Amino acid sequence: MTLAVPLLVDEAPRTSLPTPHPHALVEPEAFAQDLQALKQELESSLGEADLAHARKIERWGRACSLLGYATAWLMPNPVSALLIAQGNTARWTMMAHHVTHRGYDKVPGVPAHYTGKRFATGWRRFIDWPDWIHPQAWRHEHNVLHHGHTGETADPDLVEMNTEWLRQSRLPLLLKYAVVAFFACTWKVTYYAPNTFLEWRRFERKRAGGPDEAGTPSLVTAFNPFSSEGRAFWWTCLLPYAGLRFVLLPALFAPLGAWAVLSVFANSVLAEVLTNIQSFVLIAPNHAGDDLYRFEGRARSGAEFSVRQVVGSVNYATGNDVVDFLHGWLNYQIEHHLWPSLPMTRYREAQPRVKALCEKHGVPYAQESVFRRVKRLVDIMVGRTSMRAWSPAPRG
Repeated sequence: MTLAVPLLVDEAPRTSLPTPHPHALVEPEAFAQDLQALKQELESSLGEADLAHARKIERWGRACSLLGYATAWLMPNPVSALLIAQGNTARWTMMAHHVTHRGYDKVPGVPAHYTGKRFATGWRRFIDWPDWIHPQAWRHEHNVLHHGHTGETADPDLVEMNTEWLRQSRLPLLLKYAVVAFFACTWKVTYYAPNTFLEWRRFERKRAGGPDEAGTPSLVTAFNPFSSEGRAFWWTCLLPYAGLRFVLLPALFAPLGAWAVLSVFANSVLAEVLTNIQSFVLIAPNHAGDDLYRFEGRARSGAEFSVRQVVGSVNYATGNDVVDFLHGWLNYQIEHHLWPSLPMTRYREAQPRVKALCEKHGVPYAQESVFRRVKRLVDIMVGRTSMRAWSPAPRG
C-alpha cells in the first residue's frame, strides 16, 4: 500500500447517510435531469488538457515502475517493491480502468492507443496493461456486467453475495479475518483474473450460439489444468504474466550477477503482494458497507438507475493529483458510476456539484476515509454487518 495515503485520507469530509429511504425523493426525474445537464456540460469542454493530464498520470506510474526496478537489483527491500507495486496499480486503476471505459474516446485528437477499442489489445497488452487479468475479460466483466448491474444480485462483484460462504461459516471470527487477509494479498490472481476470465468465456460461448449457462463455473475450475477452461486460463492469463514478471524481468539483470537476479525476483514477488493489498483496499470497499444498498432486480427507470449508482457507491478523500493518484482515481466512485466514460480530470470537477445535487434532491451521498471503508468492507465479508436492502418504490 502507498505510505502517504494515511496522511491524506483522514482529511476527507465524512458524510453519513440520512435515515430516509431514497424512495423519499420528491422528484427523482428532476434529479436525473440535473445530472444529465451536468454531464453534457462536462463533455462539451473536453480537450487537450484532458489528454495532457492522462499522459502526466501515465508518466507518474511509469516513473514508479522504473525507479522500483532501477533499485530492485541491489537487495530485497520494501522501497523498491512499493514503487513497483504503485506502478502496477497505476496501470490498472487509472490507465486501464478509465481508457477501457472509453473515457478519452471523445477527446479531440486522442491517439489510438488511448481509445477503448485499441488499448491493451493484441501485442499492446504487454505494453499498456500487463496483468493477470486479460483486458478483454476485464472489458466484459467490469464494464458490462458490473457497471450494468451495480449492487444487484447479477453483479459479479457484489461482495456480500460473493462472500456469503464466509459470512455464514461457523469459523471463529479470527479465522474469518485470516481468510480475508489471504484474499487481500492474492485477490488479483485468486479472484479477479479467474472471475473475469470465466465470465468472458461464458459470454463468448453464448455469443457463438452455445447454451445459456445457468451459472458461472466455480473459480476453482479456472485453476484446473486438466479442464479446457483451466488450460485456457493458464495459457491466457497465468503463464504470460508470471513469465513476464517473475522470469523475464529478473533475467534482464543477469549481467549484474546472480544476487541481482534473486533480488529483482524477491522484490517482484513482494511487489505483487503489495499491489494486491493496495488494489484490494482501493477497489473492494467501493460498493460495500452497512450504509450502502444492494438491489434485487433491475432499475425500473433511468432515474432510479441514477439513484442506485449513488446510494450503492462510496467516495474516499478527494482534492488534487497527489491524493487522487494515491487512491488510483477510485475515490470518485459515485461520479464514475454515474458517467463511466468521462476522463479522470472531470470527476474531480464534477464531484462537489454532484454532491450538491444529491443534497438538493435528498439522495444519500457517502464519503469517508478509505480506511474507514475498509473496516466497513471487512465487517460485511465476515458477517458482522449487512448491506441495506433496497425495496421497490410504490407505484402510482
